[in-house]
Amino acid sequence: MRLQGLSIKGWRGRLLVVDLSQRLFKTVELSSRLLKAYIGGRGLGVKIVYDHTPRRVDAYHPDVPLIFAVGPLTATPFYSTARFCVISKSPLTGTLFDSSCGGELGLELKKAGFDALMVKGSSKSLVSLVIDDEDFLIKDAEGLRGYTTKATREALRKDYGEEFKVACIGPAGENMVRMASINSDEGHVAGRGGLGAVMGAKGLKALVVRGSKPLEVADEKGIRELNRLVLKRIKSNPITGKALPGLGTLFLLQVVNEHGMLPSRNFKNTSFDEAYKISAELFKAKLFKRRKGCFNCPIACKRVVNLKGEEHPQPEFETTWALGALCEVASPEALVELNSLCNDLGIDTISMGSTLACAMELSEEGLLDTRVTWGDVEAMKELIADTAHRRGLGRTLAEGSKKMAERLSRPELSMSVKGLELPAYDPRGAYGQALAYATSNRGGCHLRAYMISTELLGVPILLDRLNPIGKAELVAYYENFLAAIDSLIVCKFLSLELDDNIFASALRMATGGLFTRAELIKAGERIWNLERLFNLEEGFTSSHDTLPERILSSPGAPPLQAMLEKYYEVRGWNRAGKPIEAKLEELGLPGERITM
Repeated sequence: MRLQGLSIKGWRGRLLVVDLSQRLFKTVELSSRLLKAYIGGRGLGVKIVYDHTPRRVDAYHPDVPLIFAVGPLTATPFYSTARFCVISKSPLTGTLFDSSCGGELGLELKKAGFDALMVKGSSKSLVSLVIDDEDFLIKDAEGLRGYTTKATREALRKDYGEEFKVACIGPAGENMVRMASINSDEGHVAGRGGLGAVMGAKGLKALVVRGSKPLEVADEKGIRELNRLVLKRIKSNPITGKALPGLGTLFLLQVVNEHGMLPSRNFKNTSFDEAYKISAELFKAKLFKRRKGCFNCPIACKRVVNLKGEEHPQPEFETTWALGALCEVASPEALVELNSLCNDLGIDTISMGSTLACAMELSEEGLLDTRVTWGDVEAMKELIADTAHRRGLGRTLAEGSKKMAERLSRPELSMSVKGLELPAYDPRGAYGQALAYATSNRGGCHLRAYMISTELLGVPILLDRLNPIGKAELVAYYENFLAAIDSLIVCKFLSLELDDNIFASALRMATGGLFTRAELIKAGERIWNLERLFNLEEGFTSSHDTLPERILSSPGAPPLQAMLEKYYEVRGWNRAGKPIEAKLEELGLPGERITM
């Protein structure tokens, strides 16, 4: 089917809607007013999901849309924009959820002429969706059933060619494991929240995209000049210029551990005695083969390692912690194998590691029929495979730690917020990050407001991590700022050096619109509040803005309630955590519905 549509500077002004139940395609024009209000990427996806998701239905319901979105900076010369966002309702948390992924599929979707793809309905059989500029095809994919993500990518590249980019699910997604991921190019994963399970519920094995249309920007010369400034600043920053290029995200492991903020043994401990055995330096000495970066990224933070003559992605910091320190595994080789197993099966490594740690503690207390021992790598491999295929104990693990712990009447052993397992930074050691975890719209997440930058890394300045004063204001700002970053879409690592003025300048140069830094942050605030409205309409309340009991009952626990009260005030919400009418009017929410 061939479709014609609108092209505007920076944006494409078009949404492709695919109904898998009816096997129909449709394009929808997106107004400049809508795009300016929500930017693109995460913001555009959030607005589509808010407008077109029936409330209080299961995330697997055919009417729940699955969105793949790009931003106005995608496919422009601006650095570190080779990303896309996936947005839907999470089967793990029940919240509105977005997950960002690197790789070149986003570039191809933008070059094909779309700002976003909306997949609704469900197919009775497994299918692939192929987008080749204006040619669209729903193709039978039953022959790929059971394939790992790696095997799926290889098969589709053989069928279509290397110029087509792929996002796909593995067995975990097919079996609707609630922590299933969506995998794109080698080592790139939309991991958190189980959106791979939504893809599986729709019977969509893979998205295959190629585009060839040039993108018109308002000031290409200006963007390239801005890039020179950006590159200079990135190279001069100790994190983006030295640590990340030199060691990858794993440089964080020893830093966090030395500050007593690297949880182990399911958050019973706040550090890991054997962290040095899985440090970035040790990975580099034993296994490192080469650096790898995303398209047009000057940081190149990824690593490829050599294990037994085969190349593997080096586990990222969060993965090394979740499958390593949290479960008391101290072998780089084992962590490479566990990471690659999760990636191939299509499972989020953070939730998988945390759920395994929860199971280990439940087993230790005699609450599981199956014995699961701390640090037992072979048992972990078996359980990861069983989780992906929903076999044996894996059927319980596949539901995530919250549902598993609740089922066994020990809900306090799930180290999660709103059902999403916490990441590596222990909130007992950083009060701003603790507040960010509690208020995160998608659940326990360090990337909604990366307070670690100021509370631990000293970027842009170092703040007292155990002082709650001023943290509510800063968390709210970072939540707004990073919502805008996710909507542009730009890699968050750039935000460790660049301020909102740089990104507003890039947006002006791409689109020709008169965007100020204040308007950029206001758009982020609008997106954040719309996510909050969705969650409130789904039954979430202020009682869900909390932390696990193990955290709150610890000596020196963050003063969460006092910080929350200040945070609600800063946000313009009432004491129940609901945006007041004046705030909604200020932000124009919920706004005009996107019509299809």
